Amino acid sequence: MPTNSRSANYYAPTGGHPPQTQITADRAVFTEAYALIPKGVMRDIVTSNLPFWEGTRLWVLARPLSGFAETFSQYIMEVQPQGGSDKPEPDPQAEGVLFIVEGELTLTLSGERHTMQPGGYAFIPPGSSWQVRNESNAPVRFHWVRKAYEFVEGLEVPKAFVTNEQDIAPIEMPGTEGRWATTRFVDPADVRHDMHVNIVTFQPGGVIPFDETHVMEHGLYVLEGKAVYHLNQNWVEVEAGDFMWLRAFCPQACYAAGPGPFRYLLYKDVNRHASLRLSAR
Repeated sequence: MPTNSRSANYYAPTGGHPPQTQITADRAVFTEAYALIPKGVMRDIVTSNLPFWEGTRLWVLARPLSGFAETFSQYIMEVQPQGGSDKPEPDPQAEGVLFIVEGELTLTLSGERHTMQPGGYAFIPPGSSWQVRNESNAPVRFHWVRKAYEFVEGLEVPKAFVTNEQDIAPIEMPGTEGRWATTRFVDPADVRHDMHVNIVTFQPGGVIPFDETHVMEHGLYVLEGKAVYHLNQNWVEVEAGDFMWLRAFCPQACYAAGPGPFRYLLYKDVNRHASLRLSAR
């Protein structure tokens, strides 16, 4: 398998609490088409806890919301040494992706142990038996993307796998001379998968040169760098640690505006018919 030799550099929140002297107004915004959750929002006061998880807190970035983005949830998990869960996923129909941004996580998936480090990626099909533990002496932070898998009669459920982005060669967008590339963890033609969680990389000056307007919902967590995004006719500056949550058909484009690469973890729903029943989700 080809190797991506670039070093890992992922932003991970650490929480804390701002002083009383800090200016209150920030870049956070929630509109009918998109939401921007800047990194400064991810403080101690907005963390959550989950049943059957020990030594763990999380920031909820997205959740299914009627009239907005309805297909997925996305968390940033922070697990302390010896923390974790033997019953992490309560929903037998939920599939998931784990992506490590800091520290080391031990994932046991169908009885097989995997040591996951920054850049580590795991796809977990619905109904899987899995457990996670932090067996190191430092916190581990990772993204957990969850979606209710859309079963199709006659189509088997995709298999679990564990990899690292360093072991996958990014695919350049045609005509961009490498300025825009995507690290794809599954084959886009594999219709067993109904979601993709990829990493998109823009080199300085790289652009999405048109307003993408499409049915896929998006969660975009900025791993590295900065850019200016065009969201539903608004220009928005984003940087490492920010999260963009986009409703279906929200126009979107960007240009990389910093001295180094601009990279983000991207969720989108794919490969299924549009539901004709609004209550189906």
